[in-house]
Amino acid sequence: MEVPLMDLKAQYMLLREDLLKAVDDALTSMQLFLGPNVQALEKDWADYCGTAHAFGVGNGTEAIFLALKALGIGPGDEVVTVSWTFFATIEAIVHTGATPVVVDVHPDTLTMDPERLADAIGDKTRAVIPVHVFGHPADIDAIRRVTLPRDVFIVEDAAQAHGALYKDRRVGSLGIASSFSFYLTKNLGGYGEGGMVTTGCDWVADSLSLLRNHGHRSKYEHEIIGYNARLDEIQAAMLRVKLEYLDEWNRKRRRLAAMYDERLSDLPLQTPYEAEWAQHVYHLYAIRTDRRDELAKALEEAQIGHSLHYQAPPHMQPACRPFGLSQVDLPVTMELSKRVIQLPIHPLMKDEEVDYVCDVVRKTLG
Repeated sequence: MEVPLMDLKAQYMLLREDLLKAVDDALTSMQLFLGPNVQALEKDWADYCGTAHAFGVGNGTEAIFLALKALGIGPGDEVVTVSWTFFATIEAIVHTGATPVVVDVHPDTLTMDPERLADAIGDKTRAVIPVHVFGHPADIDAIRRVTLPRDVFIVEDAAQAHGALYKDRRVGSLGIASSFSFYLTKNLGGYGEGGMVTTGCDWVADSLSLLRNHGHRSKYEHEIIGYNARLDEIQAAMLRVKLEYLDEWNRKRRRLAAMYDERLSDLPLQTPYEAEWAQHVYHLYAIRTDRRDELAKALEEAQIGHSLHYQAPPHMQPACRPFGLSQVDLPVTMELSKRVIQLPIHPLMKDEEVDYVCDVVRKTLG
């Protein structure tokens, strides 16, 4: 049996007729510049997340970058985040001209450790970016207890957590601004690039509306130097089709994760943790084992998709040397980089495929 890490083709075939109609309708209307699909998706996404505003942008990296720029963050400022994330989180900070600072993650949730954050905030800190990694929310209330007395902004990186809940609130509504990616592999993904910024603050929204569209205040007036960072109308049309399925797909991910948890519970490995205050949406199903490389080889031989997120964390990458990030002691992050492996999980995965994956894991580690 061949089991892919995710099956985008099967998902496309399921929705093919509706997706092609949505694209044809968009092209027939030729309203392709911040048109009706972008506007409708923005309203629907803001309503879904529980925020006042949402702005479609070109990709998830732009979403983080524009959220920081809208807050006035730039040279001379510091932004604290984690290194248990995709490189784009730190990359976006650098593009603003600010200096990235990294802290370790909590060994259970794999998200920002509030105790480590308290040690990292200094006089130049303007914002922190907690990452809701793999689909599990960061502990925002604990983080807020650290940031609020110091007047530091919270900007969520929710690129991997579409629909996840933190104490009955959706991620994307927990900070002054939040960023999402609609990259094709996400729980809600398009067929190319796309992103979204959400905020409940009118002044942040006003800044975002200018920044993403060349600083346009009106048709012939450029109030500021902005960017060309708009969500494409065709991507928005397809995302609107898929948004209707997001909650159902997340429920299926949770059911598959529960199957994995049960079948792997007696093995010498750690299955994903879910805090009592969280609802995980399992963008990725990450297990931890001291025999990761052996397991990766066995999965490859069995034609089972897998991935090693994040085998080389961003703070150890050559691009981050100028910021001295590799000198920061992040013991939990480095341990995870040697032990974590992703098993296949996606909404169209069959129960027998989960059984097959678990059989291979058991034969290897049991």
